[in-house]
Amino acid sequence: MSALHQTQSTYKGAPGRALWVSTGAFTVCFAIWTIFSIIGVRIKDELGLSEAEFGLLIGMPILTGSLVRIVLGIWTSRYGGRLVYTLTMLAAALATFLLAYATTYPQMLLAGLGVGLAGGSFAVGVAYVSPFFPPEKQGTALGIFGAGNVGAAVTKFLAPFVLVAFGWQAVAEVWAAALLVTAVVFWFSTEDDPQFRARRDVGAPRKSFLSEFEPLKNIQVWRFSLYYFFAFGGFVALALWLPRYLVGVYGFDIETAGMIAAAYSIPGSIFRAYGGALSDKLGARRIMYAMFAVSAVATAILSIPAGAAGGAMPILVTPIVFVVVTFVLGFVMSLGKAAVYKHIPVYYPSHVGAVGGIVGMMGGLGGFVLPIAFGFLKDVTGLWSSCFMLLFVIVAVSMVWMNVSIRQIKREADRGVPAGALAR
Repeated sequence: MSALHQTQSTYKGAPGRALWVSTGAFTVCFAIWTIFSIIGVRIKDELGLSEAEFGLLIGMPILTGSLVRIVLGIWTSRYGGRLVYTLTMLAAALATFLLAYATTYPQMLLAGLGVGLAGGSFAVGVAYVSPFFPPEKQGTALGIFGAGNVGAAVTKFLAPFVLVAFGWQAVAEVWAAALLVTAVVFWFSTEDDPQFRARRDVGAPRKSFLSEFEPLKNIQVWRFSLYYFFAFGGFVALALWLPRYLVGVYGFDIETAGMIAAAYSIPGSIFRAYGGALSDKLGARRIMYAMFAVSAVATAILSIPAGAAGGAMPILVTPIVFVVVTFVLGFVMSLGKAAVYKHIPVYYPSHVGAVGGIVGMMGGLGGFVLPIAFGFLKDVTGLWSSCFMLLFVIVAVSMVWMNVSIRQIKREADRGVPAGALAR
């Protein structure tokens, strides 16, 4: 530990630089990761895709970005975030550039898998940034880093105009070039994190690869994963699905739909930093309770039937009501995302890469599974609002599990059970 403190004191300006450069890089990565939310609408029309096929297309990058998170998180702990982050961005930039030359649905699905590497950068960034800060500031730091989710709004604001002017292929090429430049800037403006430097300087042996997975036996990790499945997975799914939803339900053009969807994405991103600060100040548990309560109300309102097959059902949620409620939903989701990750370095300081990776993976899988489920439910029921009905169920299950677990923890604490045994 003394070696770590000595290393930290040698690099006084490193924490702030690592945080802000990493956040900027994650913003660009997230813009890449959600690129199909805009260009996918044009591709759907060109290829004549069904709603379910469209959901699969926009979900492919989310699948890759989810599954690689646990491996990238562990690699970050073993090889350093500076190297892993840079290589991840370079690989994603290449895949995004090649996407512009895909002409068939299978080719686009394959390219989407490569584009998804950009989403894996989240696990790298969490494991890279957190060692620069003491525990009492990690919630704020990781909240600021997670605000890079605003990259989804960047894509929604800018991509429609590039698409209309030059075609969807130009969007892929420009976004790839931006990520390439970002990777170069990141490599030359950052340094290795304190924990990695300390291990390297003293020649400490790496833990075995299997030992990195030891905390995953704890049910608490999977409970956090369900929370993140909703808070982050639900956010990503809606960020991808809303442009299509707005076009289908309210008849907006793609530019207007992208702008309105950004009204959801922006608060769901930038307020994550505020959620981290609140978690440091008030406690992550309180923030989680508030997030689930407000989300339950919001998804219940949005579950009111909005459009049916053949137009049999009236649209009861007006565009204004829809925008306001989704704005509120995005805001509380941002607080919840930060609160979940506040727990990880506190409960698992030696396994941030693995635990952060698995929680991030489950959240990312939510972003993959949910758009497909949204499309399937729309095809089966004819109700656009069925997506919010599903989200309401996930919120209810999460809230019940959290409440039951916390009550059990408190009962065992009253009986004097050691704190290490209370992780449920």
